[in-house]
Amino acid sequence: MKIDAGLMTADLTQVPENAKRLEAQGYDGIVSAETAHDPFFPLLLAAEHTSRVDLMTSIAVAFARSPMTLANVAHDLNAYSKGRFILGLGSQIAPHITKRFSMPWSSPAARMRELILAMRAIWRCWYEGEKLSFRGDFYQHTLMTPMFTPTNTKYGAPKVFLAAVGPLMTEVAGETADGMIIHAFTTAKYVAEETLPAIERGLAKAGRKRADFQLAYPVFVVTGSDEKSWVQSRTAVAKQIAFYGSTPAYRPVLEKHGWGELQSELNAMSKRGEWDEMGRRISDDILEEFAVVGSPNEIPRKLKQRYGKHVDRVLATFQFASDDARRAALEELRAR
Repeated sequence: MKIDAGLMTADLTQVPENAKRLEAQGYDGIVSAETAHDPFFPLLLAAEHTSRVDLMTSIAVAFARSPMTLANVAHDLNAYSKGRFILGLGSQIAPHITKRFSMPWSSPAARMRELILAMRAIWRCWYEGEKLSFRGDFYQHTLMTPMFTPTNTKYGAPKVFLAAVGPLMTEVAGETADGMIIHAFTTAKYVAEETLPAIERGLAKAGRKRADFQLAYPVFVVTGSDEKSWVQSRTAVAKQIAFYGSTPAYRPVLEKHGWGELQSELNAMSKRGEWDEMGRRISDDILEEFAVVGSPNEIPRKLKQRYGKHVDRVLATFQFASDDARRAALEELRAR
């Protein structure tokens, strides 16, 4: 199991030192997210100031960009980092795509499948000299001239990971991507009964095996070295779980545990702006299903027990008691 760390990206001037520190601490990957800032700029700086760690977006919003734009940015970051870049993509939800990005939204699983296949066609053109002739229902790419063809192709195409929750998008990940980012808003039961079977269906469509595919998981962790830090950790994670739970697209995860009606309540509360109160609706039972809960020393063992059989890499952000404790935890998680 590989262990990734989140890269703080609010201030780009701090990225170089943060990236160097995380690599020196022994993490296997550094992850940036598309929230209030661009997800790619920090990884360019991280690539310049590291030499070993993987560099991944988790996630970049796919439908806010064209396949050609994504292919170009991903190529440049992969070439510059000497093959260490992973393009982690996500669909977002319809209101954000149409109202925030002013981009089209329809048939998200089918559109995502085509977007990834279009990128792969572009990369085959650049790296293998194949004529660019991609014609789909959503994207068409049929023009590529030498002036616009990259020549620094030593490291080939970057890996593509796809974030997914529902079965259709999960199948797309298994069919077209190199790995899948399990949404943080999930549970071990949902992974076993919904996610893994859908991945296998996707892999079967492409004639691939599970060994050819990685599962990455940004895990919720609730922990603390004292009561104050514990309460802060629980409050923050509960609010995040409630935020995701208010989204109708994620209702099936709650329904898997008989909590479907909670989604309706959280959705109504979100429309009233009751964000703090939403977090208080997350009971200990719900928290235990969505998060790994325990003391800092217990977290590695519990995380490995719950997900070690299926997950290839985790992003688990929590405070260690000391540098020695962090090193021990990372080694414990990596050990088979």
